[in-house]
Amino acid sequence: MKALIAMSGGVDSSVAAHLMSERGYECIGCTMRLYENDMIGKDILDTCCSLESTEDARSVTKNIGIPYHIFHYEQLFEKEVIEPFVREYELGNTPNPCIECNRCMKFYHLFKKMEELGCELVVTGHYARISKDEKTGRYLLMKAKDFSKDQSYVLYSMNQYQLAHVMFPLGDMDKTLTRELAGKQGFRNADKHDSQDICFVPDGDYVAFMERYRNKKYPEGDFIDKEGNVIGRHKGYVHYTIGQRRGLGIAAEHPLYVVDINPKTNTVTLGKNEDLFKTELVADRINLISVPRIDGQMRIKAKIRYRHTEQPATVIQLDEDTIKVVFDEPQRAITRGQAVVLYDGDIVVGGGTII
Repeated sequence: MKALIAMSGGVDSSVAAHLMSERGYECIGCTMRLYENDMIGKDILDTCCSLESTEDARSVTKNIGIPYHIFHYEQLFEKEVIEPFVREYELGNTPNPCIECNRCMKFYHLFKKMEELGCELVVTGHYARISKDEKTGRYLLMKAKDFSKDQSYVLYSMNQYQLAHVMFPLGDMDKTLTRELAGKQGFRNADKHDSQDICFVPDGDYVAFMERYRNKKYPEGDFIDKEGNVIGRHKGYVHYTIGQRRGLGIAAEHPLYVVDINPKTNTVTLGKNEDLFKTELVADRINLISVPRIDGQMRIKAKIRYRHTEQPATVIQLDEDTIKVVFDEPQRAITRGQAVVLYDGDIVVGGGTII
């Protein structure tokens, strides 16, 4: 069976390639080239598209003895990931571009490449697991064995066809074992640090990236309180996200937090910590995995951001593309643009984008 291995140059995808080769699959390694230096305004050191990362991936494939290709997706990545990322911030939302990259690039465009090359599988270094429900015949996305590295949250958009043709070889492993295997194989990236930032914003300054990308400055505006009184000036609403406390530059009797962002009026509303707690959310662009649809009320646990611990809740499907989630206890800083992902134990029920 032929497998197309998505290789970023990191240790995870390298070990995934090694494991698939060891298991007897006919493997083809590849790196998706997503952007050039001038697109992100700096040398792309330590990112998945840097020359160093490409050479790391190439070195691993040479070590394993499998062919290696670089596929150019710069224009598609700009259209389907970068442009929506900037637009969402301009709408006052806080997007998660890693989810969009998985949705559009790895599990759509790379799947098309898989079919072109006559492969049956796409393989990545994600920490997640796939199984099949023999009763329903549905493929299931599940949390990784190593909960501290679990990436099922950013994979909730996968459909049944994709789940049937993807493998996550690291899903049953912990990161320590991954590095040990890389070291034993002599991979040059065995001790390479994990990427933490958005790949096309490696310095973490997403506003500076947006200003370069749009060739504009975002104007200052008013901080207001919940009654609409002006209490200060902000440096551009795109600098802020719901729940933010640091960097506001406002002296007050009690700590202030961002509780709302209004692009139309160019205002950022500040309030107390207790103002951030809500019990309900609505999400659209839903994708359901373990069930074809949610009938009536379904008890689940829901996660509202990557580093959030999922919480008990009830979910109701409002229409084909929308769900409402009602938490047992109020949750802090539910944020438009982030994903809500639903879990039944280790199984991903599905998810959507918070609106």
